[in-house]
Amino acid sequence: MAPGFHDVPLVINGASELFIALFGDNGRHARIVAIGVATLLRQRPAVEVESIFEIRD
Repeated sequence: MAPGFHDVPLVINGASELFIALFGDNGRHARIVAIGVATLLRQRPAVEVESIFEIRD
């Protein structure tokens, strides 16, 4: 982790909560991909959340 940052799981869970806040129960999902890496360029932590959505009329 970047020095002092240990909250990657909180960021990933926050993305899940955002989907539910935006889409209600339709935003509940099975997480496809969620990755947190220790550090990137300039000592910045990174989190990637990949989602697939189905849009219905």
